[in-house]
Amino acid sequence: MMNTEQQRLQQAGWKKWGSYVSDRQWGTVREDYSANGDAWNYTTHDMARSRAWRWGEEGIAGISDDKQLLCFAIALWNKRDPIIKERFFGLTNQQGNHGEDVKELYYYLDATPTHSYMKMLYKYPQLEFPYRQLVEENARRNRQQEEFEIIDTGIFNNDEYFDVFVEYAKAGTDDILVKITIHNRSNHSAALHVLPTAWFRNTWSWGRHDYKPVLLQDSGNSVKIQHEKLSVKHLYYEAGGNALYCENETNNERLYQSANSTLYPKDGINDYIIHAKPAVHPDLHGTKVAIDYDVAIEPRGVHMVKLRLSAQELPDAFSDFDSIFQQRLQEADAFYQDVQYNVIEDDERLVQRQALAGMLWNKQFYSYKVQQWLDGDPDMPAPPPERKNGRNAYWKQLNNEDIISVPDKWEFPWYASWDLAFHCVTLGMIDPDFAKQQLLMLTEEWYMNPSGELPAYEWSLGDVNPPVHAGAVFRVYKQDAAVNGKKDYAFLETLFHKLLINFTWWVNRKDNNGSNIFEGGFLGLDNIGAFDRGMILPGGAVMEQADATSWMAMYALNMLHISLELSNYNKVYTSMAIKFFEHFMHIAGAMASMGEGSSGLWDEEDEFFYDQIRSPDGHIVKVKIKSLVGLIPFFAVEVITKQTLDSNPVFAQRMAWFLRHRPDLARLVSRWYEEGKDEKHLLSLLRGHRMKRLLSRMLDETEFLSEHGVRSLSKRYDAEPYSLKEGDTELRVKYTPGESDTAIYGGNSNWRGPVWMPMNFLMIESLRKFHYFYSDDFRIEYPTASGKYYSLREVGHELAKRLLTLFVKDKQGRRAVLGDNEKLQTDPHFQNLVLFHEYFHGDTGKGLGASHQTGWSGLVANLIRMKNNP
Repeated sequence: MMNTEQQRLQQAGWKKWGSYVSDRQWGTVREDYSANGDAWNYTTHDMARSRAWRWGEEGIAGISDDKQLLCFAIALWNKRDPIIKERFFGLTNQQGNHGEDVKELYYYLDATPTHSYMKMLYKYPQLEFPYRQLVEENARRNRQQEEFEIIDTGIFNNDEYFDVFVEYAKAGTDDILVKITIHNRSNHSAALHVLPTAWFRNTWSWGRHDYKPVLLQDSGNSVKIQHEKLSVKHLYYEAGGNALYCENETNNERLYQSANSTLYPKDGINDYIIHAKPAVHPDLHGTKVAIDYDVAIEPRGVHMVKLRLSAQELPDAFSDFDSIFQQRLQEADAFYQDVQYNVIEDDERLVQRQALAGMLWNKQFYSYKVQQWLDGDPDMPAPPPERKNGRNAYWKQLNNEDIISVPDKWEFPWYASWDLAFHCVTLGMIDPDFAKQQLLMLTEEWYMNPSGELPAYEWSLGDVNPPVHAGAVFRVYKQDAAVNGKKDYAFLETLFHKLLINFTWWVNRKDNNGSNIFEGGFLGLDNIGAFDRGMILPGGAVMEQADATSWMAMYALNMLHISLELSNYNKVYTSMAIKFFEHFMHIAGAMASMGEGSSGLWDEEDEFFYDQIRSPDGHIVKVKIKSLVGLIPFFAVEVITKQTLDSNPVFAQRMAWFLRHRPDLARLVSRWYEEGKDEKHLLSLLRGHRMKRLLSRMLDETEFLSEHGVRSLSKRYDAEPYSLKEGDTELRVKYTPGESDTAIYGGNSNWRGPVWMPMNFLMIESLRKFHYFYSDDFRIEYPTASGKYYSLREVGHELAKRLLTLFVKDKQGRRAVLGDNEKLQTDPHFQNLVLFHEYFHGDTGKGLGASHQTGWSGLVANLIRMKNNP
């Protein structure tokens, strides 16, 4: 029997409103109309309060409808800051000593898939916000020093801050209740302006749509919402608030020293509150409204503000407010009780629920229409002509306007194709329909390039991301079948055809000489090499990549698996299964042995996979860096059962024919002549010996294995860095377990030592697949040189437990992700607040990079399920 939230997922309209407002719109490519593509300086945090955005909106704890016509968020003023707090503050890529970084404390605590209930927390200082200190101290620090965070300023040391909890509960699809609960954590009374704010996204100033909606004061404590495309008509608020109106229009006078179109521009409410300027509309109407509650909260006291957005005219909007909130929270608890049926430990339940909440809060309305962006708008100045041949100029078909799962709504307020694939694996646990929609969306004609390439991310749509989409498709297909009790062949078939185009693009564009060895560029692993792997090498040389080739082998196996599944209901797909089987075999053969006497990308002496640089004359230089690049071949593994072959005799016959005629491949790569338990057959890039040797390094605590997962670079480079000499230039790669100390690829992430969740997740999945073939009889030493032996499944289970130590409290009650800050670790108002970072320190497990990248680090939710279902 379905619980109430599961029933809502089957009904239309419940996702119309959600957490779709970005945490940052300034500094994005979409809002950049500069000649040189300097997005970080074209629009800034300082400009944000005064500039009407073209492509989307930003706010704190924001919600909107799915077309982002109307937004709602909170704003605050502690009577000390120079501006009201309407948006999160952070450093630009140039300001941060390790790239861009948000400098706030906020947490996504709870959410249901339909957004029927949501909760987040923002910690707002009572002292003046340390804007200048954060900028100046980070500017003073170099790349070898840690980032200076807001917790490091000491501003929270004496508990002089507000805990601002923002909760939403839906009474219906167009009836949203808002509760703002402010806790004064200090020992003295503290004053605060609480400014819940509603506004229309500006769709009327650009010369493409003339219709302009309006907000106006209604009788009593309510705002009338007039928009031709919105069902919500009223904003109700409790007594004690003062409605302040202005227009969501740019303050041209402040930003550009030119005339304004209104006396009451976007920053009018800010100027009225802070400077007492007559900048709000005296006639009480506009396109932006804030309800100003000027409150004083007792020491350790609490103050609550209630509001309601509704399509209905309600005589008493708050009579059923508390009962609806209580009911929605009970329904959320019931939903997660079913999700967490096999999770026993309370702290694991807390971590998993916050991880899933973050996944749901990190949905965002994303609008980017490249042709319009390049051309400019009729009522705006024409963009510089340099843009026509600049960033994303060859993606004119890209026309995005959807609700999309993004990695981090402040640091990455845009989608990235390979991140999104991992997001869907976690979202599939709780909302497989949304996960399916996301995967389908990325392959639509208005996303995918006509060449077949998937868009990477807005900074460079043509960058190449690892092709993990097919694997995510099959995982979500299985999740959906488990939840809904039936297989969605239409979903699988549709995506198979689109992925076939993308696979062909890879073969045609990234296999330079038809050798089945691929050159994918940096492939998302930003600075893992000695140099930027996306650069064009001199003299016509190409880099043949172990990871690119392995990703393609994995892609071929994923497509093989999908083909075989589709052939269960339509035998036409048997021929496609044959195609992908043979393609995998050719890739595997090329990677294992490229010519007479060659071991391919495998190095016999070091027993590891390496990239290599091939000159036009055939000269090869192996780039002998023991990094994650050499472990990725482990991911390309599938098992074919006798049952599969029996149900697909044409495929079985063709496969047998191929292997008879290519005994070199059958013998060298596929282990075809060795049947596993129950007559299973293994398809893998790794023979038994190579798999063992690769695992011996991966599970070696002096190399890749840390207390918190598998590192991205061998720790042995700490004492003896890798060195590559090119002429008079020496390129060095040192084990760097924390933040990046190099500027390669922006320097805002690090693959030279930290633990990355998605790679560890794929390793655990691969271990399980290998175990399915080899069974419990095959045991390896774990950790290496420990004298202890485990099955491959048990090793995967132990690795999952190491990854969970990043988030779950240890015996001393500490969470590795929180680092060594005592307040975060021990304060009762901090210690159970978990952040899901971009990556984690290779030795300590401290969270690094984007602090709210629940996107792929949200995979911890899947690992908790795996760990409790070994």
